[in-house]
Amino acid sequence: MSNLFSISLQKLDPRSVGAIAGLAVAIIFTYRFTRSPAPPTRRQPKRQAPITSSTAISTQSNITLMPSGVYSSSEDLRAQNTFDEFFQPVKPTLGQIVRQKLNEGRKVTCRLLGVILEESSPEELQTKATVRPSVLDVLLEITKFCDLYLMERVIDDESEKNVLLALENAGIFTSGGLVKDKVLFCSTENGRTSFVRQLEPDWHIDTNPEIVSQLARFIKYQLHVSPVKTEWTTGKVLSSPSLEKFFGITIREKIYLFQNL
Repeated sequence: MSNLFSISLQKLDPRSVGAIAGLAVAIIFTYRFTRSPAPPTRRQPKRQAPITSSTAISTQSNITLMPSGVYSSSEDLRAQNTFDEFFQPVKPTLGQIVRQKLNEGRKVTCRLLGVILEESSPEELQTKATVRPSVLDVLLEITKFCDLYLMERVIDDESEKNVLLALENAGIFTSGGLVKDKVLFCSTENGRTSFVRQLEPDWHIDTNPEIVSQLARFIKYQLHVSPVKTEWTTGKVLSSPSLEKFFGITIREKIYLFQNL
């Protein structure tokens, strides 16, 4: 075979040799092209199945089962609500309000007309006496921890009976710590001033500005009850339109305090 090819190659001209070489190169490239690996095919994304109720429940359970140290939004809200409820300011009771306003005073003297009673003059007491309902709760609370004395100027004995009967019907002698001996009567305004000075209370409550002014040197604290606010030069005298408003007790507060008894 070698002799055959050698004889054949000797007989070929250069143009034939070039054609043979080109054919051989073409065969080699064709062979390599057919053996090269095919390019990777792109995988089509899977279509998501519609979410059913069971899938939603499973997803929700997975969200709930979170690792420790991670809190869901519902847990944060619950914790915030618990924090707010724990630190919510608590409203004081009526007894706490009274003690705070009176600065822990233990002895109190108070006029009846215009403060405890609806009547405003001794002449009215000759026919009747009426305890103001709005002041009753405050008055009963004062009697629980204070030595309270009530006093008033009257014209006759019938007025005294009317006042004592009104206080008794209001339950002040039974529900509170007040006794009838601590309800004092006099025939003049100076008589009330003498009562207060002899008792030496921590607080005196009155509607007469002259008596309040006279007692300012002797009494530690005074409350002047008047619909018109009076400016006092001394800090020992306070002013309020009523006894219950001095303690900040309104109709809404009375309802709250009643519900929390």
